[in-house]
Amino acid sequence: MKKFTKIAIVAASALLLSTEASAAYVLKKKVGEQDTKLSIYGFSQLEARGGDGVISDDQDASVKFGAQRIRLGVNYQAGPVRGKLFLDFNKDHGDKSGVGLPDMIKDAFIAYHVNNALAVKVGLIKMPHGMSFTIPGWNLDIVERGFDKQLSMERNIGVMLSGRAIGGKAGQKVNGYEMGHERPWEGFGYDIMIANQAGRSGAVINAKAGNANSYAFRVMYDMGEIFHTEASYAISEQAGGLGEADGEDYKSLNFGIDSHFGKSNAKFEMYRSENIRGVAGWDENTYALTGTHYVTDTFELSAKHIQGESEKGGVSTDLGNTYLGFNYFIAPFDNKMTRSAKRKRNAHRMQFNYVVASGDTDGDNKWNGLKGYKEDAWLFQYQYKF
Repeated sequence: MKKFTKIAIVAASALLLSTEASAAYVLKKKVGEQDTKLSIYGFSQLEARGGDGVISDDQDASVKFGAQRIRLGVNYQAGPVRGKLFLDFNKDHGDKSGVGLPDMIKDAFIAYHVNNALAVKVGLIKMPHGMSFTIPGWNLDIVERGFDKQLSMERNIGVMLSGRAIGGKAGQKVNGYEMGHERPWEGFGYDIMIANQAGRSGAVINAKAGNANSYAFRVMYDMGEIFHTEASYAISEQAGGLGEADGEDYKSLNFGIDSHFGKSNAKFEMYRSENIRGVAGWDENTYALTGTHYVTDTFELSAKHIQGESEKGGVSTDLGNTYLGFNYFIAPFDNKMTRSAKRKRNAHRMQFNYVVASGDTDGDNKWNGLKGYKEDAWLFQYQYKF
């Protein structure tokens, strides 16, 4: 008990003495000849949602309150060694979704950072598939990722090799924790991963660690703020479950572009996916276009349209979800408009989106793809991050 009390006092003191509220709180200690660093961080997203797309006909509420993410994380660094544990207290701590760890555990990996061209990660990691999915959940342009996220491979337990800023200018910040394009590098990047079945993906069901594997490969190229592009291909074997009748491999191609132009940002992303949940011929393609523009130092307009095409059992349907709204930055730490600076500006933020549903939203030929709003909805979120 005394030892625990001492640790608590040290941790509390570090939090109180920290001077930069927009970044993780850091504890540093020298162990022998090695400098070590422990970073503590987290964020919460509290929400109000409404409209026919959120509240069904058999419910009486006019507003639904809740939270999307409530997370706390710890990063550890000692020389080239890295470690990360990231928890979501808004997820079930008992459901393993087939990947081998409870849903509450978002990231849990160790890594060895050799250089910019090679970092080796082992553990529960975001699979390198889906440009918007590998952007951190607190750094999104709208309240949520949208229904195309269902086609990503999500997080999984396995081994991943990564590289960033290869062939670019010297001195670029690459630390081995990277999962997506967190910062505007220059040069090429890649990720290669083998893992368990992608049981957290919306496109894979009845998964169980040890039954089969999933694979993902991604390449990317960056030109700083102005241009990022990436392409990835992923497969999850036996996507309907081992021994099930619907046992085809789920296959998915993803392509994306992200460009920042001073006060404006534009993104394009597409998925082409086959054999969803192991069902032969259940295919879905999505196309997403996102745009934001700073109006003032604290107010930003945002819009995103996701268009989906699904074919299942020979029946073709389509769905469109258009998000219109704004981001309001509460007490921003500076007025910089770069992509890197926005990571800090997003620390304290309010977001509002009105979602317009279009396409096959009712009748006999209703949308047969994965999720999505079939009726209009409105979404409000308050986020704080440290």
